[in-house]
Amino acid sequence: MSEQNQAMRSKEFSVELRDRIVPRHRSGEGYKNISAALKVPKNTVTPIILKFKNLEPPRLPRAGRPAKLRNRGRMALVREVTKNPMVTLTEFQSSFVEMGEPYRRTTISPAL
Repeated sequence: MSEQNQAMRSKEFSVELRDRIVPRHRSGEGYKNISAALKVPKNTVTPIILKFKNLEPPRLPRAGRPAKLRNRGRMALVREVTKNPMVTLTEFQSSFVEMGEPYRRTTISPAL
């Protein structure tokens, strides 16, 4: 086969060079500044950073819906119940509104 028919392969960069470029990119330094500081062409810096970005683990969304009642509200609810176990849900609801956390009765009742 002739050399023209073979697919062009990119040159592999040294691990040392990658280990100097990637931290600079993470710190927010631009491609031009990185290439000037390390005295390598910008066309060398670009594929290294692109490969690094593709190898990063993706940021996945969290599983499930976030809780409506925060831990602070849950602990306040437990304190109120231990003080007076005969309090009604509407009284709980009004005390939560005073605390600045307006919850519905349907949110409070499963936490009890």
